[in-house]
Amino acid sequence: MSTSSNIGAKRLVVGAHYGLADWLAQRFTAVVMACYSVVLLGVFFWMHDFTYDGWAGLFAMQWLKVSTFVVLLSLFYHVWVGMRDIWMDYVKPASLRMVFQSVTIVWLLGCAGYALQILWSV
Repeated sequence: MSTSSNIGAKRLVVGAHYGLADWLAQRFTAVVMACYSVVLLGVFFWMHDFTYDGWAGLFAMQWLKVSTFVVLLSLFYHVWVGMRDIWMDYVKPASLRMVFQSVTIVWLLGCAGYALQILWSV
């Protein structure tokens, strides 16, 4: 019987090992976005003003601006985790993957800045 096996100290382990943390982050951000959507729709239908002025009045409340921005940050993180996994799985050259990930980060930061500008201009 041979004593050699592929299990043990000489086993080659590769990968980023983000697995569980990313899975939990995706689920948590999805729950945050779902809860916010339900609350926002509830508040909107409770106000009975389905015009632009109604929406502007709704977002004049500071707590709603802050919670909206928190949800948008959750959305951006949700997107980042998903896109990073796509780039890691399907783009094999490390230099090209780095470019795609960098462009994704810059794009998401730009979206966050633009969302902040829009929310606080109402």
